[in-house]
Amino acid sequence: MMNLIFRVILLLLGLVFAASLAVAVMLLAAVWGVRYAWGRITGKPVTPWMASMGGRFNPRSGFERFRNAAQPAEPTAADVANARARGESVRSPLALRPAGDVTDVRARPARGE
Repeated sequence: MMNLIFRVILLLLGLVFAASLAVAVMLLAAVWGVRYAWGRITGKPVTPWMASMGGRFNPRSGFERFRNAAQPAEPTAADVANARARGESVRSPLALRPAGDVTDVRARPARGE
């Protein structure tokens, strides 16, 4: 008896899901129809939705965005003025000390020796 009830519930859930998909498809078709009719009424050409959302997909743009983000930005005029006022390099405002000046590190033998 419990198995039958479980199957009936699953059947009803499947029917609800199928009905919701059918309603979504009908709404999409209605929006497309209204858009097409509005284009016919106004005399304007109906462009595909992808064209109105930015045109063709260009996979190169994603690579270029990340490659350009990896390149260091040029210093602004304020950066140059601040670096010169502090007496630092314009290219890199961070002044790195030579490695010989490090005092808080103890040399330890490598593992396995």
